[in-house]
Amino acid sequence: MTAQPLPGTIEETLALLESAGYVADRALATVLHLSLRMKRPLFLEGEAGVGKTEIAKVLSETLGRDLIRLQCYEGLDVSSAVYEWNYAAQMVEIRVSEAAGNTDHGDLSRSIFDERFLIKRPVLQALEPSPKGPPVFLIDELDRADEAFEAFLLEVLADSQVTIPELGTVKADEPPIVIITTNRTREIHDALKRRCLYHWVDYPSAERELEIVRKKVPGAPERLAAEVVAFVQKLRTEEDLFKQPGVAETLDWATALSELNEIALDPDMASDTLGVLLKYQDDIERVRGSKVRQMVDDIRKDTARAQTAIGSAGR
Repeated sequence: MTAQPLPGTIEETLALLESAGYVADRALATVLHLSLRMKRPLFLEGEAGVGKTEIAKVLSETLGRDLIRLQCYEGLDVSSAVYEWNYAAQMVEIRVSEAAGNTDHGDLSRSIFDERFLIKRPVLQALEPSPKGPPVFLIDELDRADEAFEAFLLEVLADSQVTIPELGTVKADEPPIVIITTNRTREIHDALKRRCLYHWVDYPSAERELEIVRKKVPGAPERLAAEVVAFVQKLRTEEDLFKQPGVAETLDWATALSELNEIALDPDMASDTLGVLLKYQDDIERVRGSKVRQMVDDIRKDTARAQTAIGSAGR
């Protein structure tokens, strides 16, 4: 796919996201539009499974740009994130030079610390020019990395450059499209946030979540999709769970029930498949059985009342 121009308005940004099946609200489209136009990193914070990472994937797909992903984890360091030297190839170069009688340490140092022996990791790859245009650089789950790595990123985010002691400074001709995500398992330092535009990605409303299910699980019967979304919304608002289900889990559950040929939310089947929706045994035990049955019954009563009210208003 050839590179596409950046959207010129908020409405075009909304349409861009929707063209890839991403259902966004106007607030998210606005900050994303500003991030693209101002060439500033976008810092997305929110619970796991609300669609933060998907935004970077959608931008890569719709804009025709490469997606470079840096998955953060505890202990992530420069050699894994930015670059490292190919030590084996450098040793071969040293042996060849010595065999040829070249023992000048200055020449040898310049020879082995050459780009030929540089292994480029995601940060350095994101700064390289591309015929498609600046890539989408996803720094995923930054809160999993150590604070020391945050400090290293400041130069990258502020100036789109990185310093390699043996080679000097590598600077991007044009800043990459940077998306940073965090699940807020710890606070990120203000110095990094100041270099970004910020947006909190919340759980969607029932209407928007149902629209997402319709787009992402088109084979799900309408009644099943509506009851799945209503059930998940009730879980988030009424149950004190260790981990609330995200949109990703809603989609998985709707897909699983569709695969089982369900056309509506059956309490027994819902209990049997809770492991698709909830990821902690304590949460499953809290909801399974009579609680599921009660929630499904409440959903159907709410639906019946709503339909009655609509019918009365129409008469």
